[in-house]
Amino acid sequence: MQAFLKGASISTKPPSTKERGVAATAGSSGENKKPKPVPWVEKYRPKCVDEVAFQEEVVGVLKKSLEGADLPNLLFYGPPGTGKTSTILAAARELFGPELFRSRVLELNASDERGIQVVREKVKNFAQLAVSGSRSDGKPCPPFKIVILDEADSMTSAAQAALRRTMEKESKTTRFCLICNYVSRIIEPLTSRCSKFRFKPLSDKIQQQRLLDITKKENVKISNEGIAYLVKVSEGDLRKAITFLQSATRLTGGKEVTEKVITDIAGVIPVETIDGIFAACQSGSFDKLETVDLINEGHAATQLISQLHDVIVENDDLSDKQKSIVTEKLAEADKCLADGADEHLQLISLCATLMQQLTQNC
Repeated sequence: MQAFLKGASISTKPPSTKERGVAATAGSSGENKKPKPVPWVEKYRPKCVDEVAFQEEVVGVLKKSLEGADLPNLLFYGPPGTGKTSTILAAARELFGPELFRSRVLELNASDERGIQVVREKVKNFAQLAVSGSRSDGKPCPPFKIVILDEADSMTSAAQAALRRTMEKESKTTRFCLICNYVSRIIEPLTSRCSKFRFKPLSDKIQQQRLLDITKKENVKISNEGIAYLVKVSEGDLRKAITFLQSATRLTGGKEVTEKVITDIAGVIPVETIDGIFAACQSGSFDKLETVDLINEGHAATQLISQLHDVIVENDDLSDKQKSIVTEKLAEADKCLADGADEHLQLISLCATLMQQLTQNC
């Protein structure tokens, strides 16, 4: 026992120079910690309601509620990347502050289990909790909680129906915010209980301002033409535009981001390739069409359909009747691809219809 105690006794010998050096290094590394790399989408997400771009109606309603007015149940719908989730999270942070935010807000996404059982148990139990109307910093705080159901259009009808009674019963202590892309997939009893707000696709000017602001802060070299092309490729989705910008910056490694780099990152089919398809279809030769093999080059058939649609609508060589025939075929091919059809066969079928219409003019 004595031997054990002796072995465990604390040494009074001063530490050696080597040990002191190791301790100093460990201390300094703790002080000079580098900030963790964060995706730019999260880094530049709006922190307050005023930072939300281009959604004046929603911002106006939320500002009134922040000033002390009551908040209704909300339903946000619109295309992806327009700021739906960012808006309600920014409003919740301003309402509750950083301390109460975690305890007052329940956010459920499509990746979470959101069947009828979860609505009956998790959401119902959270909604039933009573809360006070005060904050530690002395600012006024509303006496309710917020339940955010992101991508609510992917919830089953049974789960949505179960939510209906909870929304009415717990209206004193809880507000619900449903977020979706397609409002038609939300059952009527839920939409009638919410204030509906449509989020518009962001204008090119607003997107360009945001992207230029990010490029200045991150020291990214890109021309105004490059920014304009990035906005065009992202199709009103600011989140997609910021992600493309970050990917392109990492790919170039500090050099200037060009349109070619953005084209490669975004998976856009080059204009030359689209022109090649039109030239092959106008020739009326299937042999020439076979040489334009998009699938083997790694291009997605859905991307070609999207770009062909824009080109055909603006094409002057086709009459309105011919355009309607080709666009109808585009819709059919898109549906077949969504159902899992073979990409190569669908593209050949589509190009055959386009060839038929183009050769009629010759």
